[in-house]
Amino acid sequence: MGSRRESLSRERVLSTALSLVDAEGGEALTMRRLARELGCNAMALYRYAASRDALLDGVVEIVTAELVIIPGGVDWEAQLRQTAHEFRNLALAHPHVVPLLVTRPLLTPLGLRPLGTLRPLEQLMELLVGAGFSLKDALHVYRAYFGFLYGHVLTELQEVIANPDESDDLLRLGLHRLPAGEFPHVRELAPALAHYDGATELDQGLNILLTGLHGQLNVPARHSADPG
Repeated sequence: MGSRRESLSRERVLSTALSLVDAEGGEALTMRRLARELGCNAMALYRYAASRDALLDGVVEIVTAELVIIPGGVDWEAQLRQTAHEFRNLALAHPHVVPLLVTRPLLTPLGLRPLGTLRPLEQLMELLVGAGFSLKDALHVYRAYFGFLYGHVLTELQEVIANPDESDDLLRLGLHRLPAGEFPHVRELAPALAHYDGATELDQGLNILLTGLHGQLNVPARHSADPG
């Protein structure tokens, strides 16, 4: 057992914690359960994470580290579009981590969060300031941008089909159970809801967001190809 403990590292602990969350959700992650997965005593984990909350923050940090916003590009809009799709891909790869990405930062003051979780903020500030935004306006963009991304991935992940093999859209979604007199619009939306395309929906939302930024903020317009 001693050699197993010596082989522990923060990277291995957090990687195993992420695998556990990916497989079973955040509720499954406890010190005891993680220790069993690693083949060690639970007390050995406290060298790498002071608590379960620290483990959850570490999981968020290593997933966030996969999102890299490259500053200095000639087209800030194209970079925001690319980053949005990379964020969506991360969310689809780690759906059980998405609630943690959205909620864990709310529990900790900005300066006390793991450094890895702050890098997208710093990188996005550098990108936008380099594109001509003031630092204050860049912060507004960051808040609107990630607010939109969080909302989009949460919406996409909840688009669950009740009966995938059913050809009728109302039945596929289970919307036939809704009283027609109380939910006429929701029932009418059945075809659009049943054939939800997350990537296309993301691009449509980005079109709205970026058009709004040009209308509200004093920044040079740069036109990128519309992927949608």
